[in-house]
Amino acid sequence: MQSSFNDANTEDPAGTENSAHGTGTGPDDTVFVLVHGAWHGSWQWAATQRALAGLGAASVAVDLPGHGFDAPLPSGYLLPGRPGLLTERSQLADVTTEDCADAVLDTLRRVRRYRRVVLVAHSVGGGPASLAAERAPELVDRVVYLSAFVPAGRPRFFDYLDAPENTTARGQSLHLADPATLGAVRIDPLSPDPDYVEELRQTYYHDAPADRFDRWRSALSPDLPLAVAAAPVTLTAARWGRIPRTFLRCADDRALPTATQDLMITEADRAMPGEPFTVRTLPGGHSPFAARPQELAEALARLH
Repeated sequence: MQSSFNDANTEDPAGTENSAHGTGTGPDDTVFVLVHGAWHGSWQWAATQRALAGLGAASVAVDLPGHGFDAPLPSGYLLPGRPGLLTERSQLADVTTEDCADAVLDTLRRVRRYRRVVLVAHSVGGGPASLAAERAPELVDRVVYLSAFVPAGRPRFFDYLDAPENTTARGQSLHLADPATLGAVRIDPLSPDPDYVEELRQTYYHDAPADRFDRWRSALSPDLPLAVAAAPVTLTAARWGRIPRTFLRCADDRALPTATQDLMITEADRAMPGEPFTVRTLPGGHSPFAARPQELAEALARLH
C-alpha cells in the first residue's frame, strides 16, 4: 500500500524509524495515543483509528478536559438568540495545561504494556502532549506532531500565532469577544451566519468532503480553555529532548501555514539538537483526519 507523503530533513532510507526500546517493531506491536486539537475531541480520530486497525495498529484517543461530548457549553449556546454567547465566562476558564497533560499521562500509563508507544498530537494539542512527554519521557517511544504546536522554541502557542511567519493564517475572525474576559478562546460552530460558517470551513476543512462539513462543525465544542493556548510549557533537553520526534507537515494548511510549522521545527531543533525532527509532508489542509484518514493512518504506520 503506497502512502502519499514525502520525506524531508532527517530521512530513513529503509523506511523505518527505530524505537528507543528496540528495533524491528511494526504496527502490530505499537499503540498510538492520539491527542486532538482545539474544539475537537477523541471523536475526530475515529476514521483514522479504523484505518490504523486495518493496518494492524492499536490506538486510543484522548478527550482532554473541557473537550468531547461531555464538554460544558455556554448556557445560551443552544437557545434561540444565543444569549450570553459573547459575554458569559467559560466554565472551562480554570482548566490548565497541566490538567490536560494529566489526561494524556493517564492514557500513556495504561498502554505502556505495548512494546512501542507513539504519542500523536494535533494542532494546539501539542502543548499538553509535550508537557506529558516532558513529565514522563519513559512512557513515550516517539512523539508525532501533526501540524501541531511544539513548545521547545517558544513556550506559548500564542507566541507562534503572533509570529510574522503566521500572517497568512486564517481563522482569527472566528474568535468571539476577548479570550481573557471569557477565560477561553470561543468560536461559534453553530453560527447562523453563512459567511462565518464558510470561514470556519475554509480555515480547517477546505479539502474535506463538503457534504460532511455540517456534521463535523456540529460536533465541535465552542470553548478552548485559554491556558492551553496562552500558558507557557517548559521543555528540557534531558527529558522531552531525548525522545525521538516526527513532524507531519500539512502542505496546504490554512490555519497553521507551513512557514509557521517550519519555524517551530527549526527552533525546536536549534534548542534541543540531540534528537532532531524527522519531517514528512502530507498533502492538504489542517485536518487530514477529516479529509484523508486512510493516508494519515498509512503515514503513521510507516513510522517504524
